[in-house]
This record gives sequence, C-alpha cells and structure tokens, in this order.
Amino acid sequence: MSNEKTNVQSERKDYPILEKMKNLPGGLVIIPLVIAVVIATFIPQFFQIGGYVTALFYEGNACMMGFFLIVCGSMIDVKQVGLPLYKGVVMTGVKFLLGVIVGVVVGKLCGPQGFLGIAPFVFIAAITNSNSSLYISLSSQFGNATDTGAVSILALNDGPFFTLIALGATGLANIPINSLIAVIIPLLIGFVWGNLDKGFRNACKAAQPIVTFFMTISIGAKTDVKTILKAGASGIVLGLISAATAVLFFFIINLLLPKKERNAMGAAIGTTALNSAMTPAAVAEADPTLANSVSLATAQCATASIITLFLCPFITAAFDKYMQKRQKGIYSPEGWAYEKMAH
Repeated sequence: MSNEKTNVQSERKDYPILEKMKNLPGGLVIIPLVIAVVIATFIPQFFQIGGYVTALFYEGNACMMGFFLIVCGSMIDVKQVGLPLYKGVVMTGVKFLLGVIVGVVVGKLCGPQGFLGIAPFVFIAAITNSNSSLYISLSSQFGNATDTGAVSILALNDGPFFTLIALGATGLANIPINSLIAVIIPLLIGFVWGNLDKGFRNACKAAQPIVTFFMTISIGAKTDVKTILKAGASGIVLGLISAATAVLFFFIINLLLPKKERNAMGAAIGTTALNSAMTPAAVAEADPTLANSVSLATAQCATASIITLFLCPFITAAFDKYMQKRQKGIYSPEGWAYEKMAH
C-alpha cells in the first residue's frame, strides 16, 4: 500500500510556474500586472470583497513595499555597503535631474499647458519617479546584490517625494521629511538583521520572487483599461517618453560606474511608478490653482506607469544581450557575471 502511494506521488506532475515567470524578462511583474488589470476591468468587485482579499490585493502595496525594503536591506553586505549606496545615489540623482530638466524645458517652451496636453509638473512627476518593484525584479536577472541594494536609495523616488522637492524649489510645495524616514527605517531593519543573521538573509532572498508577484497584483488592482482610455493619447505619449529615457539612463549611468560593474540595470529605471499617480493630488494641495488638472494628470501618470511597466523589461533585456554579446561590463573577463558563467 505504501509503495502505491509513493508511485502516485512520484507520478504527480509538477508545474514550474514560478520558474517560468522568472525566466521571462520582468515576468514576475508583467504577468501579475496583466492578471490584476484584467480582474480590475471585468470583475472590479473582486478586489473589494473585503477581509484578507482587499487587504492583500488592493490595499497591500504599501505594506509589501515596506516588507520588500526589509528584504532589500538584508541583502546588502556591510562589507560592500559602499557600492550599493553609490549606485543608488547615481541612479536617483540622474533620474531626478533629467525629470527636472524636461519639466523646466517644457514649461519654458510650452507654458503651463505643457506639451500635447501634458503639464510640466506631470513630466516631472512621471520621469523623476521609478518603479522599484520592477527594478528589483529585473535586478535578480540582470544585476547582482549591489544593484538590488541600490533600491534603498532609489525607492525614495517611488512616490511624490522628489517631485515635491523639485516643485518645492520654486516654493510650490513643502518637503515631506517623514517620507524619507519611512523608507529608511525598514531598510535599516533588514540591513542590521541580515548582517547579523545569515539564515534571515537567505530566507529573504527566497521570499523575494513571491513578494514581487503579489505586490505587483496590488499595484495593478487599482488600474483598469478605462484609465488608459481616459488619459488618451497624452498618457500614451507620456509613457513612451518615460520609457525612452531608459536608453539615456543605460549609457549615462554606465559611464559613472566601474567598468566591471557596468550592466543593463541603468535602463531598468526608465519607468514611471504607479505611485506617481498620487503626485498630482499632492501638488494640487500645495497649489490649488492646479486642482482642475488633477484628474487628467492622474490618469496620464497611471497610463505612463503601465506602458513603462510593459516596455522596460524588454528594453533592459535587449541591453543585457547587447553587453553579453560584446563581452562588456559584467560580461567582460573582469566582470562578476563572466566568472559566474565560467563556473
């Protein structure tokens, strides 16, 4: 009897769904996003059923992002803290500066109405923000621990923080210091615990793909096809412009990194965070004259986040293949990826 049970268990077919998603560039983000958007479009009441379903899939993004910061912090080796910090500062700084430059130029040339109906402050909101969830997912495929650790700084631009700083320079808004503190605390928890306890670090590493999957569902749960239709062509244009910045970030950031550390992860910040959709409302609170623009601006940012979420993984994967084919950066004889492939 026991032999029959053993045979049945051995014949049970395994479906490596998680592994297949991990093998697809950005699959851990793109697949759950599609699932969430489809459900939000055709069965929106599913996410509002209440209880654990609503708490996890609709309201859980902030909680999961906090947990993910703990996971990221645990992977930063205290012996290598300098490089993740440097990468994070470089990526965040370059993205912030480009977003501000684009916004200022559009404002000077086109005035408050902006370009194709996209206001200057919307350009700043979309370009200075990046999707840390997607970045982390891509770093597991195209980067190393120092790239993942860079999210500790990069995560600061997920919300309206840097947009408000940019606008605050002109007196438009106040700088929310609490947002900075809220990001640092979970990061430090993970960093300290991960460096004291190797078992905790390994557990966080194993949990990372699962958290990424369900966190992305909670992001997509707040967006449906109607959002894209409301923003129209302007939202699509904004998304394409934001995605195009991935090319600039790839080249600029690699110029600022040691040759053996150069990889495709610079392109991975060519995204717009879904949280940027909250920025117009925050800006309108500081400047009531923009209140009438909030609805359209929110839809534009949300649309841009969806477009960049789909395009960025493929752009990053293309640059990774480019570097691998030419044996540049991490794929050069001096790079860590080359050594990994050799073994």
